[in-house]
Amino acid sequence: MKIVRILLRVSSSQQLDADGDLTVQRRLVREYIERHKDWRLDDKEYFEGSNSGYKNAVSKRDILQEALTDARNNEYDILAAYKDDRIGRRMWEIGAYVMTLKSCGVDIYTVKDGCISPENDDIMGQMMLALRYGNAQKSSSDTGMRVKDTAEKLVREGKFMGGMAPYGYRLIFSGEISKHGRALHRLEIIPEQAALVRKIFELSCCRELGSVKIANILNANPSTREMSPGGEWKCGTITGILQNPVYTGRAAYKRRERIDGKCRRKDSREWILSEKSDSDIRIIDGPLWTLTQEKRKARADRFRKKTPVTEDVPSPSVISRNDGILPLRGILFCGFCGRRMVNGTRYSYWTLQSTGEKRSRKIPLYRCPAAHNGIPHRQSAQFHADTLENIVYDCLADYIGHLLQQEDLNALYQKKLFSQKKTLENRLRQIRKEHTRLTRDMMLLRERIPEAIAGTYPLPLSELARALQQKTERASMLEDSMRKNRISLEELQNVTDKFSASGSSEPDFSGLDSDSQKNVPPLPSWPRLFEQSAPETKRVLANRLIERIDVTKEQIVIRFRG
Repeated sequence: MKIVRILLRVSSSQQLDADGDLTVQRRLVREYIERHKDWRLDDKEYFEGSNSGYKNAVSKRDILQEALTDARNNEYDILAAYKDDRIGRRMWEIGAYVMTLKSCGVDIYTVKDGCISPENDDIMGQMMLALRYGNAQKSSSDTGMRVKDTAEKLVREGKFMGGMAPYGYRLIFSGEISKHGRALHRLEIIPEQAALVRKIFELSCCRELGSVKIANILNANPSTREMSPGGEWKCGTITGILQNPVYTGRAAYKRRERIDGKCRRKDSREWILSEKSDSDIRIIDGPLWTLTQEKRKARADRFRKKTPVTEDVPSPSVISRNDGILPLRGILFCGFCGRRMVNGTRYSYWTLQSTGEKRSRKIPLYRCPAAHNGIPHRQSAQFHADTLENIVYDCLADYIGHLLQQEDLNALYQKKLFSQKKTLENRLRQIRKEHTRLTRDMMLLRERIPEAIAGTYPLPLSELARALQQKTERASMLEDSMRKNRISLEELQNVTDKFSASGSSEPDFSGLDSDSQKNVPPLPSWPRLFEQSAPETKRVLANRLIERIDVTKEQIVIRFRG
């Protein structure tokens, strides 16, 4: 009796289902083995789940290596599979693997082709073996090209191509069934996560923070830390969010490419994007996304030894780092020699004799590198950062107040209130629209229940019930969201009423009565707003408005940009 072991492989996760390709393979192979009276099925079974036999080399397929090791140990005589492509789809590698098993005394049989292992001296059989897997490799290559062409066409039409939902979205049943009988899904925005995505883009574009700094800020807040995909924000997660065009409502394809077995990111100019933006899944406006990419690229160029000139239009001016340490670096120059000031921060350490406690102190300083290297200066060319920055920021606050003296802060505040009101109204309108669509989908699904019970509907009853339950839960969440948005809209309406005259189409303080004017919240001046802003914002404004600062012990000369 020859001992037989089964090899099963599925190339996609969908084929792992209980009623999918795996069960069919096992049943057919078992029936094939039972037809051979001198074969005995062994208890051990080799199984590869969701593993491509075309993309993966034999040396990296652990199951094939395990089967080869067992063959060398003379544990079995025949390896049975459903088809020859279950072994693999690489012409030279699979042929060599088959012959290696043959040298160990193991033949490979398939339900469709019988024995595919030629004898060691059968040259013609070995040529046919190479031809067999050459055709299999070409078939996979042709299929891959057809799939890519179809995917490219669908992406251009704005179709979701499957996979895991990006952060800020969930997958829901679209109500459509593919020609293979699989339920098709679409993306749906998760409002809480979408708000956090907007904050990430704001920190990157407006405050010019890098991914590491953004991750640290989000992790410092327990509420935002809990909303991370893996329990903690990582810089790679932030970078992935900032680089994903799906947040503009546009599906993307060919963002990555497999080269030599490794997945590599492609240049954004090679991406395939949908021609139109889907407003139902749009979280970030297109211009904000584009500006964010330009600023991130400009910051990345600062760290390269040589920046290649690829475009005639220069990238926006950005600072390479914005972590609040020595914010005037880059625009601060020595008033004696004209050299750019660098970081001269000193650290001092000491131990308390009474308790033995170790302490340390950091003294942030700007220093001239020329003076540090021995070039004579009339006076010391280093300055305490705190004193220098306070003076510069006071001057910058006055300058901002002068620039914006014609700008009515109250009027801008009114516009902001009305903009927030419009945003809430649009959000409420979208929620109502989605709730109406969900109600319609649930009605259609309920109508399909009798067909599912009878077995005439493509989806099984359990899948249909799960989809109906998901939509019911989502509808309940939308109803709660509509209630909260209505409350927020009413509260905002009460505030905007204090800033608009009755019957006025534009916000106007002059139309307020005396009582309403008393209820208007006091607003700070432009200089005061600058003083209250975050350190990152101050640094961005300083780099935007100041061309250079020349500093000596006697004076500080600030040159503002024209």
